[in-house]
Amino acid sequence: MKMKTPLEKAFCDQITLEFEASIVYRQLAIEMDVLALPGMAAWLRHQADEEIVHANKFIDHLVDRDNHPSIGTIEPPPTNVEDPLSAFQAALAHEQKVSESIRTLYRTAEADGDLDSRPLLNWFLTEQIEEESTVSDIVDRIKLINDDGPGLLRLDSELGSRPTRTTEDSQG
Repeated sequence: MKMKTPLEKAFCDQITLEFEASIVYRQLAIEMDVLALPGMAAWLRHQADEEIVHANKFIDHLVDRDNHPSIGTIEPPPTNVEDPLSAFQAALAHEQKVSESIRTLYRTAEADGDLDSRPLLNWFLTEQIEEESTVSDIVDRIKLINDDGPGLLRLDSELGSRPTRTTEDSQG
């Protein structure tokens, strides 16, 4: 069943936000590369790829329903990252923004009586709980490490050991 135009626009806004999230993560990865923290950079790049997968899920949903997905304007990401803590705090803030946007999209779909969006949006609600929790845990660990160089390098190594997949072979 084709979506009504206002709901279609709300989904397109979410697509744009998912691509924005990818760019935010890419910029944060660059900042970690500059700080010589390759593991953190790799983890953030993986997140950037995952956000593209998320955008594609929304795009596919619209196409499958005979709607027309489009990408809106994406603002440049902030570059005021000085250390790993500020990078992951920025990542957490953006995840919280995405979570609220998905909750708003869910409410919009419910108000429109759009039952067909429920499975997708339920998946995203669960996914965002996981995303926020993961990044929040990293923020907490960086705070615990404080200025301990060896601790920071251990965390960098741990984050760098995350299995890597691309947007072409990832479903998550």
